Amino acid sequence: MENFWKNKSVFVTGAGGFIGSHLVETLVEKGAQVRSFVRYNSRSDPGLLKLLAPGAISKIKVIRGDLRDLPALNESINGAEFVIHLGALISIPYSYSHPRDVVECNVIGTLNVLQACRQNNVKRLVHTSSSEVYGTALKVPIDETHPLQGQSPYSASKIGADKLVESFQLSYGLPAVTVRPFNTYGPRQSTRAVIPAIITQALTQSRIGLGNLDASRDFTYVSDTVEAILKATQVPDLEGKILNLGTGNEIRIGDLANEIIKMVGRKVEIVLDPDRLRPDNSEVQRLVSDNRQAVEYLDWKPKTNLNSGLLETIDWYKNNIDLFQANRYFI
Repeated sequence: MENFWKNKSVFVTGAGGFIGSHLVETLVEKGAQVRSFVRYNSRSDPGLLKLLAPGAISKIKVIRGDLRDLPALNESINGAEFVIHLGALISIPYSYSHPRDVVECNVIGTLNVLQACRQNNVKRLVHTSSSEVYGTALKVPIDETHPLQGQSPYSASKIGADKLVESFQLSYGLPAVTVRPFNTYGPRQSTRAVIPAIITQALTQSRIGLGNLDASRDFTYVSDTVEAILKATQVPDLEGKILNLGTGNEIRIGDLANEIIKMVGRKVEIVLDPDRLRPDNSEVQRLVSDNRQAVEYLDWKPKTNLNSGLLETIDWYKNNIDLFQANRYFI
């Protein structure tokens, strides 16, 4: 399958986001013909795609629109062989304040993607879910049969989207696969995420403001997540499958922060920032994946350990710190 992507037509939603930009960059390197769907704004800002090398950007067709616009999706997907659906509003704090916006984008937007894929007879849809759908672990490691718990409007919206994908696969035979990344990290990620929040503050300030230090997470480097998504798009006979994408290892956020501080090499104090705390019953205390299905079906295993991934990520933020405002917390 070395040349699988050569000249393949691939439509990617959420292409201007963190994982999406890395995915598009990899597809271009592999010779795919990529259409990148990014949310329209008056600045014609393509999101993180603007950080790609000029040679890569010139090979991408950027389409600006909105997932809630079914005719726009129908027209944009027409002729695509594969659709990778990453587009979503992903900020959990934002979902507390604007649940309708999150539901409309994540649920109705996914419904529109499904309808457009069905209308245009795509060969495979890969839908990107989130480990947040599991909520606080009732058993560990978390496998794909773990109960789904809507502990935030965001997680509820992703559960709704996942179930719509399931319904289209069962009702209409839509060739769809769902992947559930656990906490992906790496260069370009927003400081809404905990690792960039720690790194940018540690590089520029004497204090790091964080929320729940006792929560634990399973962190996967972005290139490993991208590799799994691409495999989920091309491996045959996966229709209807749900696949966890994680390492199977967890780390407490407080311990993670201390490790990053050591790597940065500055004396930094960790303090509690109440603005970063979730409501008590909404906090997801523990997420650690059982990735055996992804290993079995995709022949995939994460290649980058946390130590190596953090060093690469820290180096990138050092060289791009002017892109971030570490002294402000954005939801």
